[in-house]
Amino acid sequence: MTELTFFTNPQSRGRIARWMLEETGVDYDTEILTYDGTMKAPEYLALNPMGKVPAIRHNGRMITECAAICAYLADTFPNSGLAPRPEERADYYRWMFFAAGPLEASTADSALGVTVPQERQRMVGYGSRAHVMDALESAVAGKTYITGDRFTAADIYVGMQIMWGLRFATIEDRPGLGDYVARLSQRPALKRATTMDDAAAAAM
Repeated sequence: MTELTFFTNPQSRGRIARWMLEETGVDYDTEILTYDGTMKAPEYLALNPMGKVPAIRHNGRMITECAAICAYLADTFPNSGLAPRPEERADYYRWMFFAAGPLEASTADSALGVTVPQERQRMVGYGSRAHVMDALESAVAGKTYITGDRFTAADIYVGMQIMWGLRFATIEDRPGLGDYVARLSQRPALKRATTMDDAAAAAM
């Protein structure tokens, strides 16, 4: 039998991994960890020295980092149909890692009030916030999903960041982003995952 354990906190990026797990349809156990508590306990640090969530343990191996978890689960459970087809790989990997790098870094800097001087933009991976927003807008322009007409794991990882960004006004409401989020919001797996995490948050 598949042994899969999900380490998370409902007030974390673990919500992305939960959605991904629900889309795969595989069975998994959940361990809710606490900030400055069980996340920093020796037992968990032995599994993930970063002391952060989400993480999954699958058949004895640890996978951390949200983008890696999404890509791993898509590849490991191909019947879910979440991995890219050959013709979809370029957009899939491009935008998955764009979201993990430039988008997340620029969003965090913006939220912290960090402005990169123009003469220093070449030092940061995202260059400028305006360029990041232009690129993000182009990722969904004229398409139903990230790779075209088919939903993949890239939509989970990129889509959740856009959802949060629009909700908390950390991402500009560019043309196409709202419609894209509206499509994703109808996914039954996302609704299940949200219900589960909301219940876990209320119980803490």
